Amino acid sequence: MLKKILIKEIYLPIIYVIIAFIIYFILSKIVDKALVINKFNKNKSEIKLKREKTIVNLIKSVIKYIIAVITILGILNVYGVETKSIIASLGIAGAIIGLAFQDIIKNLLSGITIIFDDHYVQGDIVTINGFKGEVIELGLQTTKLKSYEGEVLIISNHLITSVINHSMCNTSIFLDLKIAKEISINEIENVIKNVSAKLIKRDDVNKEIELLGVEIINSNNYVYKILIECEAEHQYQVNRAFMKYLKEEYDKMGIEVPSDMIEIKGGKK
Repeated sequence: MLKKILIKEIYLPIIYVIIAFIIYFILSKIVDKALVINKFNKNKSEIKLKREKTIVNLIKSVIKYIIAVITILGILNVYGVETKSIIASLGIAGAIIGLAFQDIIKNLLSGITIIFDDHYVQGDIVTINGFKGEVIELGLQTTKLKSYEGEVLIISNHLITSVINHSMCNTSIFLDLKIAKEISINEIENVIKNVSAKLIKRDDVNKEIELLGVEIINSNNYVYKILIECEAEHQYQVNRAFMKYLKEEYDKMGIEVPSDMIEIKGGKK
């Protein structure tokens, strides 16, 4: 009888461990399969794939720990340990740990929410709690933003109260060009069309410049409004490129550039 008990205490734990590895292997393959399918989707961006990989790794980690806990409890039960009392003790210990590390747990839950709800991903231009910059790192505990001036904001995920994601849609740049009254509307429109032909060659510009027409007429000049639609993270580069091309066209036609020629009004579309 004693021999049978000893044999049971030897082979059952081994069987539990083997079963645990098999279950984890199967579930991991299922989760990985979902990622492989997404890799063949050409519409998926590199950032989206990184986000999905993060989610897959997170799911696999959760599965691993759940299987490990169940397996350990099963093995302890084989050796006659009262697992119900252990579970109760774990509940009490979990409550104590939860109180001691509640900020860490809040950050973890907030990080999971950010990733699963697709609030933003690495590379997006966002404004978080009034700070605008590029997401250079997205973790389960913190988010790191880098502003255009090089400042880096490191913020705990549970402290993020408001998010504006500028990369979810294109940015619309409205430009007010102040034109001397001696220059005709046809001339300025031809200039803008020539600039548009150069600007549209950029990958970050979505379509040709839209001519919105005359906005204001004064005694010595008039204001012509245009619209440039581009990717949010490149709006400043696009604006500088527009200025360069516009200056080149003005030089060709001998048009003098007023000191207060352009007023920029950014927007979203």
